[in-house]
Amino acid sequence: MSGTTLDDYTDRYAQRVHGMAQSEIRALFSVASRPEVVSLAGGNPYTAALPLGDVGEMFAEMLATDGAKALLYGPGQGDVALREAICMVMADSGIDLSSGASPDDVVVTVGAQQALDLLTRVFCDPGDVVIAEGPTYVGALGVFQAAQCQVVHVPVDDEGLIPEALEETLAVLAKAGKRPKFLYTVPTYQNPTGVTLTEARRERVLDICEAADLLVVEDDPYGALGFEGQPPRPLRARRRSGIFYVGTFSKTFAAGLRVGWVLAPPAVRDKIVLATEAAILCPSALAQGAVVRYLTAMPWREQVKTFRELYASRRDALLSALTDYMPAGMRWTKPGGGLFVWAELPEGLDSKAMLPRALQQRVAYVPGTGFYADGSGRGQMRLNFSFPPADRIREGVRRLADVISEQSALSQTFEGAAPRTDDA
Repeated sequence: MSGTTLDDYTDRYAQRVHGMAQSEIRALFSVASRPEVVSLAGGNPYTAALPLGDVGEMFAEMLATDGAKALLYGPGQGDVALREAICMVMADSGIDLSSGASPDDVVVTVGAQQALDLLTRVFCDPGDVVIAEGPTYVGALGVFQAAQCQVVHVPVDDEGLIPEALEETLAVLAKAGKRPKFLYTVPTYQNPTGVTLTEARRERVLDICEAADLLVVEDDPYGALGFEGQPPRPLRARRRSGIFYVGTFSKTFAAGLRVGWVLAPPAVRDKIVLATEAAILCPSALAQGAVVRYLTAMPWREQVKTFRELYASRRDALLSALTDYMPAGMRWTKPGGGLFVWAELPEGLDSKAMLPRALQQRVAYVPGTGFYADGSGRGQMRLNFSFPPADRIREGVRRLADVISEQSALSQTFEGAAPRTDDA
């Protein structure tokens, strides 16, 4: 095999590998992380806002007192103390014991990403249909595509997933003899749009799914990060049957610890644990122990409040800069929480084609195409406001607006140019 190239292995790959593609967000990391680039691309929480000294002492104390246990293997379902703490966290949003939230039915995962992968492994065979919002979280698309699922999008508007479109999609699939395995949704401060499914629509979507016997995977990484009053209760707080609730500490504590969870009924829980053990044996005992200590010994609710206030001010900075700098024809969402704004470009512009020019001007965003399974979204982009400080956000938007104005002018020039004739 000496002297082989990567192409020499192509005919050896499993079928599922051919459906894998690099995330457009990950592909941007090496460029967007350069200090001269204002990155509106990522989705990083602003961990510098944590009391890092206290967190460091917490880790040191944990290793001094429980280090022997924290450095060993643990149960595949996750540490029981963490599962109990997770139930405490979920109770704050309305998912409590009365709605069937028991530590026995919580499976700890390596971030919410692994939870999505495990649910897909348990439920989906190659060729199965998964319904997802359009646009939707790029990491979920990666999971579904790696599992060789067919992703069917249902559009969202400023009030979230459109129930009538979901009904229509289910009818079309039924007519084609296809039964979708589940609906994947981020109903609160959605990634990438930032929109929130309204109260009335939540009940309507649940009614539609119940009538169609359609399972729901509810991904809720941002629900605690609301800026304007209490967010709507999660779908899982309303109904316990047929809804798998996925959560994470990546946005409210530390993404680098990679600790998430899924709340599932007992029969499915056991299958998820088996899938976990087959993939990783068990989640990190060290990371779990850190989260348990953080939730039991530190003022974590106050820290979440700090994040909310910080992100609200940065959202306001982004929205203000968009209003001040963007040319006519632009439209964007106004999220009530979370980390993202979704912007639509003037007609005729392509966010993916425009990205190299934006990077030359030292500003980064994520093209809309990364959030659709079918390559849609060329006229859209996702902008993050959680990580850069307000002055950098404003400068990044100014640079981006210059690029958009330049591309709009070029587009209009080409459209207005006289067609070439044979005599020219």
